[in-house]
Amino acid sequence: MRVLIVSDTHGNHKNLDRILEQAGQIDMFIHLGDVEGGEEYLDAVLDCEKHMVRGNNDFFSDLPKEEEFKIRDYKVFITHGHGYYVSLDPEYIKEEGKARGADIVMYGHTHKPYFDKNEEITILNPGSVSYPRQEGRKGSYMIMELDDKNQLRFQQCYLD
Repeated sequence: MRVLIVSDTHGNHKNLDRILEQAGQIDMFIHLGDVEGGEEYLDAVLDCEKHMVRGNNDFFSDLPKEEEFKIRDYKVFITHGHGYYVSLDPEYIKEEGKARGADIVMYGHTHKPYFDKNEEITILNPGSVSYPRQEGRKGSYMIMELDDKNQLRFQQCYLD
């Protein structure tokens, strides 16, 4: 199973289209907020299971603020992250994920990729598709793969 994880597209379909082409076949799509009106576009171009949450710039969106769901045996908690002070430190969202019994916590908002995995929990941020803030300033996303033995593999990817 291949899962494409993006955040902070801010309505920029050009970069999102490039990512969809670069990522190849996916079974699930996760958007971590600041879609900025791109929900209908994503529904039109993606033919897979989708999970999307509202970001701090999604003022009139009907998307949920947070979502919890399962990917096979893994409990996933997704949110944009601004309500958990992720710009200061990912520790708050990590503790929230643990309190919810999540195996994987995904967030956006900072526009910088982040990945931390230990025995208890995996915390990740794919960065921003449209307005990256990390060194090099390339749009970024993540691919999560689950093999037949239910083992997880994560890949941080950047736009060419």
